[in-house]
Amino acid sequence: MIITNKHNLPQTFVNVANRPSYTKGKAHVSATELLNSPRIVQLKKKYDEQITVDVSDMIWSIIGTAIHGVLEQGKDENHIVEQRLHAELDGWHISGAIDLQIVHASGVEINDYKNVGVWSVMNEKIEWEQQLNIYAWLVEHVKKTPVTNLAIIAIVRDWNSRDAETRQGYPQSQVVTIPVNLWSMEERETFIRNRIHVQSEGLFAMDTGEVLPLCSATEMWEKPTQYAVKKEGGVRAKSLHADKEEAEEALLKAGKGYILETREGDRTRCSRFCPVSKFCDQYSAYLEEKQNGS
Repeated sequence: MIITNKHNLPQTFVNVANRPSYTKGKAHVSATELLNSPRIVQLKKKYDEQITVDVSDMIWSIIGTAIHGVLEQGKDENHIVEQRLHAELDGWHISGAIDLQIVHASGVEINDYKNVGVWSVMNEKIEWEQQLNIYAWLVEHVKKTPVTNLAIIAIVRDWNSRDAETRQGYPQSQVVTIPVNLWSMEERETFIRNRIHVQSEGLFAMDTGEVLPLCSATEMWEKPTQYAVKKEGGVRAKSLHADKEEAEEALLKAGKGYILETREGDRTRCSRFCPVSKFCDQYSAYLEEKQNGS
């Protein structure tokens, strides 16, 4: 990976970014990679030396690493911090680094730290549940010790005390513990086998020169085009519609003083957050379709 510094940040930031502490060891795939799009996983491997990321886009990742380091210092005698476990299933070597294991006589609690925005706390993220249940599988498979509880410890970086007082469902603290549903061992193993199958298809396609599996709408964080009926000069929509004809009917009913605004859809991950989008023929085809108005 090539790290740039377009905004002339202090060299210390660049140095930290160039000295990553993360490694999955000799594993075929980490727990987080297992959950990722197989297209992204394979393109990252293929174009690793050509991927360019600016250090200004890595700040929250750097801060997140720092938070992990600070919280390690607060461990108790029954805490195991930042332990990476390895296991094999269906010929795949899987690893996962667990932020915190709290050991009790009855079993192990697993906590995972997340440095996130408030939106992530207020909206369910199924990938958190999936990730922690992979960790639970690793602990029980490797240590033969039952896992009794899973939780996300969310550090909310854009928390606002005023919103905490006025907005329903808003986190009441800058640090929130989010309980995570613990699956049965059978459910965990079935899920991991399914993800191995998905990643195997991506690996096979890359090795044989076939078309990589396409990213799903969910994996691309796709937002469809919407049509907003709103007052002329206004900001908020009176109504939103996925269908243009339906929106035009609503505009007629709204009467004088209202306009129809097209809010173009986007594949948010592809356009803003995917490190391999410029190497991806699926995204290139999407941009070409948009340009041609299809």
